[in-house]
Amino acid sequence: MSFLSVVLDGKPLPAEEGIAFWKRFSAWMEEHPGDLGGFAKSEGLASVQPEMHDGAPVLIASHTGVQGEYTTAPKRETGRGKRRN
Repeated sequence: MSFLSVVLDGKPLPAEEGIAFWKRFSAWMEEHPGDLGGFAKSEGLASVQPEMHDGAPVLIASHTGVQGEYTTAPKRETGRGKRRN
């Protein structure tokens, strides 16, 4: 099971807050497909972008970032999800 996380201004939100944020994001996107900027504005933010980190979905939210277009979420390897032997 993948964990739905949110990074706000470079800091991860606590799990409960992140899940609530994802629920609001999902509801917004159902009603307003592709409108990332509208969701960001509704949350008092400048931008929200989905990404994949080590195969898990992450929303990158910012009070100062520039809102990008809705597109396929970039994949990033953070090294956190990899096993070390």
